[in-house]
Amino acid sequence: MKIAFYGSSLLSSYWNGAATYYRGLLHDLSRRGHDITFYEPDAFDRQQHRDMEPPDWARSVVYPATVDALRAVVAEAAEADVVVKASGVGVFDDDLIEGVMAAARPDAIRIFWDVDAPATLAEITPQPEHPLRRTLPLLDFVLTYGGGPPVKLAYTSLGARRCVPIYNAVDPATHHPVPAEPRFRADLSFLGNRLPDREARVEEFFLRPAALLPERNFLIGGNGWHDKAMGANVRHLGHVYTREHNAFNTSPLAVLNIARDSMAQTGWSPATRVFEATGAGACLITDDWVGLDMFLTEGEEVLVARDGRDVAEHLAALTPERSQAIGEAARRRVLQSHTYQRRGEEVDALLRAAATRRAAA
Repeated sequence: MKIAFYGSSLLSSYWNGAATYYRGLLHDLSRRGHDITFYEPDAFDRQQHRDMEPPDWARSVVYPATVDALRAVVAEAAEADVVVKASGVGVFDDDLIEGVMAAARPDAIRIFWDVDAPATLAEITPQPEHPLRRTLPLLDFVLTYGGGPPVKLAYTSLGARRCVPIYNAVDPATHHPVPAEPRFRADLSFLGNRLPDREARVEEFFLRPAALLPERNFLIGGNGWHDKAMGANVRHLGHVYTREHNAFNTSPLAVLNIARDSMAQTGWSPATRVFEATGAGACLITDDWVGLDMFLTEGEEVLVARDGRDVAEHLAALTPERSQAIGEAARRRVLQSHTYQRRGEEVDALLRAAATRRAAA
């Protein structure tokens, strides 16, 4: 099928946590015979921080963030069998959801793909006339990269015909073990951009353990942390490009995952970092959230912390041998159960079933 996908960015992970997700899923869908065009705006300096050239498995269209350019890319939705508008494009979101769904052919499959369901639902629930909320009953699917039962119920109660979580996963060709690099050596590393609904949890789960263990070394990567007060045993890297993620994950004794407030409260929301780290064979320490056991087994494939003191205790007791054992067990689990090949199979089945229903009708 010909898929027109309107998202934040395929070519850049700069201030764009969904890049790994888009790449893994769309690459697999391409392998299954789908013809994909990804439309992304030239915004937020992402094109100046590309970590990927246009791939051979998708046509990449980068358009200026202008009204005229918007009209041109919206009109191309009429050529597709499947039209997808993703959340969090960052510019023209309301115009895109209404425009591309109106431009789509009557027989096209229409999808809203939510990469931040808690934030989207918080925005549209109190606004009956929100463009996305008005569009929900017209869509074939809402797909989300996390959220589980609470998100499915919330979307269907707002008028969506069907909501299906398509969870984050690992692409073994992209995230895999590599030799450690000295510049990424640490006892505990964390990678994540500085966001308002994550900062307090970073203070608790990362900076507090650093204060409790002044003799250990901590490493933080991601945008926005340059002016954050941190202890002398914490080193800040800034933006870490996708090509550097494997070494970032294999070099420390352990890697920390910290969910944003909304994701932790909603549950069933593993970040891309969970699978990037475990796919590389890292020993992962994560904050606790409902649904974690659906993806990894506590104590065997992941270490779980309820607060910063738990993180410090895990780290103090962690030996290189146990770190390696946990990392290897986690990698086996995600390669068996949580790859983008499996997620692509789910999406492909949904699309083909929808196309069959349309043809029968």
